[in-house]
Amino acid sequence: MVPELVPGSTAHCARCPTILRRVSTHQLQHILALALSALILLVVMCSSQLMSVETAGIRRVADLFSGPEELARQNMAPLGLVVLFVTVLAPLLRLVCTLYVLVRADEQPPPRHLRRMFAWAEKLRPWSMIDVFVLGVFVAYVKLGDLVTIGLRTGVYALFALTIVLVWLDSALDREAVWERLDPKDSPDALPCGGSAGAVGCETCGLVSAPQTQDARCPRCGRSALHARRPNSIQRTWALVIAAAILYIPANYYPVLSVVQLGAGQPSTILGGVEELVAAAQYPLAALVFFASIAVPMLKLIGLSIMLIATQTGRAGWLRDRTRLYHIVRFIGRWSMIDIFMESLLGALVAFGAVITIEPGMGALAFCAVVILTMFAAETFDPRLMWDSALARDAPLSALQGEKALPGRDPGRRPAPQVRAERGRGEAPRG
Repeated sequence: MVPELVPGSTAHCARCPTILRRVSTHQLQHILALALSALILLVVMCSSQLMSVETAGIRRVADLFSGPEELARQNMAPLGLVVLFVTVLAPLLRLVCTLYVLVRADEQPPPRHLRRMFAWAEKLRPWSMIDVFVLGVFVAYVKLGDLVTIGLRTGVYALFALTIVLVWLDSALDREAVWERLDPKDSPDALPCGGSAGAVGCETCGLVSAPQTQDARCPRCGRSALHARRPNSIQRTWALVIAAAILYIPANYYPVLSVVQLGAGQPSTILGGVEELVAAAQYPLAALVFFASIAVPMLKLIGLSIMLIATQTGRAGWLRDRTRLYHIVRFIGRWSMIDIFMESLLGALVAFGAVITIEPGMGALAFCAVVILTMFAAETFDPRLMWDSALARDAPLSALQGEKALPGRDPGRRPAPQVRAERGRGEAPRG
């Protein structure tokens, strides 16, 4: 387990660059105020109009629900449900659960159901895509500039403020401190710093404990089944990566958007949309769309394939770099949704009959499936297997407990998963 740290410190794994814990300097009241502010801003955003457009004397307005409604009218209800979930339901459920847990966390003893609620709030965190939605709104605003007259409404300003508050909340919230409040005595099965043989870390709350049975669950959060490694991680990840790679072909072949102006126009693919932005001299926006919609999905598929192949072949080189690659793939996966959000907004706003109409295409549905599958693939893959397979080539599995480094192997590898704590630019004593 991670030793006790002073506020403002960060604990890193001594073997790989993974951050084990970052201790916040914010008090619980500050976090509570941020969560409440975010919830209020989310309600304002959901109940207000986002944008208005006007052309040929016709005006249309759109709110947060207009995009999913338009997708449902275009026989793309599954895509509309995904947009609705990641922009409304997931952020709302996450904020409500977090706020409820923080309000009641000081009760003695804290109700046990708070642990399950906080676990769900953490599971919903990567699927809460308000920050990605902001960029989708920005791209839609720029693309509409040459077609119609645009006006920003109250909902957009609430969206911008909500994004700032959510980023602040994520950086200020010390999740381990919340878990410690919810389980102040800690579990009798929890292990002291340093652990022991057979120790297993919970994938939900991070508690390190020694499971007594094969199908044991975490004694603190009670949600996650305890496994030394994620079961069938390689097989499941390969299945998701292959499915995403297959869907990536129609996602780029079929149009994602069709713009019809005065009876003329043609469907546009993802790459075609980038070319249109380049032709309009909107180079920064073209680079953003290219990176989010083309480069990121390719990077995820290639990166996951490299990690899977290296794990199955027992490659020992570049272990620390491959671990960094895993964290990058896991972080950037959600940002590919920018194109989906843009298309849902454009379809809802620009529907002026014979004058000008924008309709989402079937390629958007396949592209959204690629994004979701690669996100699941990153969550399914267990990066510890890369280290296991490298060690297994020259040492028994018991060497994972870290007695000594393997000779002639990756120089970046450390002998054991110890903890290195940093505060500012200095280094705190090790536990």
